[in-house]
Amino acid sequence: MSFRIQPAPPARPNRCQLFGPGSRPAIFEKMAGSDADVINLDLEDSVAPDDKPQSRDNIVQAIGGIDWGRKLLSVRINGLDTPWWYRDVVDLLEKAGERLDQIMIPKVGCAADIYAVDALVTAVERATGRQKPIGFEVIIESAAGIAHVEEIAAASPRLTAMSLGAADFAASMGMATTGIGGTQENYYMLHDGAKHWADPWHWAQAAIVAACRTHGVLPVDGPFGDFGDDEGFRAQARRSATLGMVGKWAIHPRQVALANEVFTPSDAAVAEAREILAAMQEAKAKGEGATVYKGRLVDIASIKQAEGIVRQAEMIAG
Repeated sequence: MSFRIQPAPPARPNRCQLFGPGSRPAIFEKMAGSDADVINLDLEDSVAPDDKPQSRDNIVQAIGGIDWGRKLLSVRINGLDTPWWYRDVVDLLEKAGERLDQIMIPKVGCAADIYAVDALVTAVERATGRQKPIGFEVIIESAAGIAHVEEIAAASPRLTAMSLGAADFAASMGMATTGIGGTQENYYMLHDGAKHWADPWHWAQAAIVAACRTHGVLPVDGPFGDFGDDEGFRAQARRSATLGMVGKWAIHPRQVALANEVFTPSDAAVAEAREILAAMQEAKAKGEGATVYKGRLVDIASIKQAEGIVRQAEMIAG
């Protein structure tokens, strides 16, 4: 183990991030009343160019005008390669008040992208006397982003979360797919004449999880495009959770319950985790560093895994 202790990520529920376009203010109240942990009001891909200014105004008004409860409130700004992003940042911080928690930065390709937004945010915060610092979430959705993922994860103390944006990532990589996440028809192996589908997103997700865990950032899985395929969503979410991701986007309200289901530890998992902790406590009292639980070896590493499950359950319940 390195003497540099792995920092803990922010202690907040992040099972589901529900997205809604800023051009549709009629849905904001419903989003606020949903079971999503995080609300992402969008100024980027879901908003047409001519609608950007009005959508920005809609979001500014909604941030202070709607009761968002205990949800983390985030706004996805436009990319740094557009003429809109700087006005997104300035208007949100000058006009929207303290209720805004986070800015989501899309298509981040290197640490310098984060530096640019951080510099502007810091200047506006100082000029306005804002008391609550704005957090950042970034989206990895390009070849450059995944190539520089660790430097991005370490780029700013404002950074709290990182997501994989599958569609733009696939386009940047030249992947032969038009699907957004999930299994891809032609990404398979043959064994005894039978097809076995692999996960084309696995390596990118694993790279994001490793970078995030190294630097105390929450790793989040992005969108699943077919919102009529509940089992496909569950399957991808379960793979992501197994890899260490803490939540997933919902691009349709029906996906909120699915994400919460997968990323909430089950009662059985929590009970087993508590039993493992109790078994290891007994072993420790005997001067032993390992013990047997239900026929399998558990040791100090098992304690860390079990503690993570219990912490997650208690945080969600609290």
